[in-house]
Amino acid sequence: MRRPPVVPVAVGNPASRGALLPVLGAIVLLAWISLWGLEQSSHGWLLHNHGASHHASATVPGWLEAGLFLAGWLLMTIAMMLPTTVPLSMVFRRMVARRPHPGPLQALLLSGFLAAWLAFGLLALALLWGIHYAISEFNALAGREWFLSAGLFVLAGAYQFSPLKYACLDQCRTPVGFVISHWHGRNPWLESLNLGWRHGLFCVGCCWAFMLLMFAVGVASLAWMLVLAVIMAIEKNSPWGRRLGRPLGFVLLATGLTLVVFNLAA
Repeated sequence: MRRPPVVPVAVGNPASRGALLPVLGAIVLLAWISLWGLEQSSHGWLLHNHGASHHASATVPGWLEAGLFLAGWLLMTIAMMLPTTVPLSMVFRRMVARRPHPGPLQALLLSGFLAAWLAFGLLALALLWGIHYAISEFNALAGREWFLSAGLFVLAGAYQFSPLKYACLDQCRTPVGFVISHWHGRNPWLESLNLGWRHGLFCVGCCWAFMLLMFAVGVASLAWMLVLAVIMAIEKNSPWGRRLGRPLGFVLLATGLTLVVFNLAA
């Protein structure tokens, strides 16, 4: 098997490297503050599971409704998922430290990562619209929106046992190997964006079910968002994150089945 090219990791300017974490921290903190402010405002419905389907449909055009939902989704992605990119960002920063314009290259990396999650947000929006359309059109589903919450818990629990999830996690847990495998340095601008995009796709592959789970627990609940963000960060970056997967899967499956039994018995 052909080995990937060995790319030297530059030492670079320590001061410029040290600025990365404060900048990322400030961006993430601003995103959380913005989410809190949005939750307290009259536009908090944008972060609720029903907000993108029927709250605004009577007053907001569909294209604007979709745009507002995706803006909220992007804000949540920055708050919850951007912290999980710190190991990759640090490796990449050392890689490009001696190149011209390392800051813009870093920005392209993160832009590619967020673009992958934004693409998944489009799929999530289509899924929500489809579910709420089915609920509104079929009498058998009327008044049973709890199907959505229970189904998402079961889906997230089942995905904890999927080989695909752990294949994607393996890519996220090895930032040095990932950068070396996808960085050649011949076209740094395009490669930076592509590297972030590819990492984002693997991140979506291991965390998409948790992100959809927000629509079950109440997206506008910052406490639940924080809990899910911590779980995803541990799974991606902690040495013992893999051991968390299957026990958490059983908990999620049990929660989903409990919701089904409780609501059917009510």
